[in-house]
Amino acid sequence: MALTGIQMDQFEAAMPRLKAIAYRLLGSASDAEDAVQDTFLRWQAADIDRIVVPEAWLTKVLTNVCLNELTSARARRETYVGQWLPEPLLAGDPMLGPADTAEQRESVSFAVLALMERLSPNERVAYVLREAFAYPHGKIAEILDTTESASQQLFHRAKRHIAAGRTRTEIDEAAARRIVEEFLTAATSGRTEPLVQLLTADAVAIGDGGGKVPARAKAFEGAAAVARFMRSMFTPNRAARRLIGGTAEIHLSSANGLPALVVLVDGRVIGVVCPEFTPDGIAAFRSQVNPDKLERATRQWAAKSHGTPLLTLSEAM
Repeated sequence: MALTGIQMDQFEAAMPRLKAIAYRLLGSASDAEDAVQDTFLRWQAADIDRIVVPEAWLTKVLTNVCLNELTSARARRETYVGQWLPEPLLAGDPMLGPADTAEQRESVSFAVLALMERLSPNERVAYVLREAFAYPHGKIAEILDTTESASQQLFHRAKRHIAAGRTRTEIDEAAARRIVEEFLTAATSGRTEPLVQLLTADAVAIGDGGGKVPARAKAFEGAAAVARFMRSMFTPNRAARRLIGGTAEIHLSSANGLPALVVLVDGRVIGVVCPEFTPDGIAAFRSQVNPDKLERATRQWAAKSHGTPLLTLSEAM
């Protein structure tokens, strides 16, 4: 069925919000794009003249598409090689969606997206729609075909799960840059002691290589183990240069609304390292190195100027 200009305008007006919802629900920009495309095809096939509130209809359809994807994704991740982490979105990516409140910023942070993997699909929907988009529980109940009290219960359970695993705190850009610069200085010193001092005692380091690049299947745990691992990552050597395919440039940027290290080789993003900051130090490093999940980041990085890297790693250092 051919859409009228008004109907196309209605969908295009809703599309940024639909993409932001889908990304938070799925943790994958490419899957979010697919979900929005599927929603468009259903919009195209629907009797649109009988749809009273297009925004509500589109949100419900998109959510159902994402619920189906979340169910199948759980089965796929049982056979995923190594740790699974979300696809990072760099600063300025429109799919990040609203960021006016602390709750909205937190809902798209790398740490919280990873924690949302612990939620049931319905809990994840209730959390995302309520926390990031301020949907009333009555509307969430309609979308999930449940009661308002059940929606409230789903949301509160999700909040408890997220709070139980969350250790980060908001940090201003200047403080983040200082901490990251201290971290890089310590990591390239060849000594673990300065690194340990920047970490919490229970710090962890997690990497997602997706079976495409080497990444430890199990997280490094404890300040000493994490410090040794991060020192090895930032110690230049010939073997590492061969593995990554050239000289690495490390920039301080932002991923999912928080400070992050972006690692490039010949203009290609080969890693995004997201620290988790707390008042007691860095509690976690989550590193996305799966090339399939960095294609969007590479395209976005190439579209802007980023200045001089904080650090360049070559075997001559």
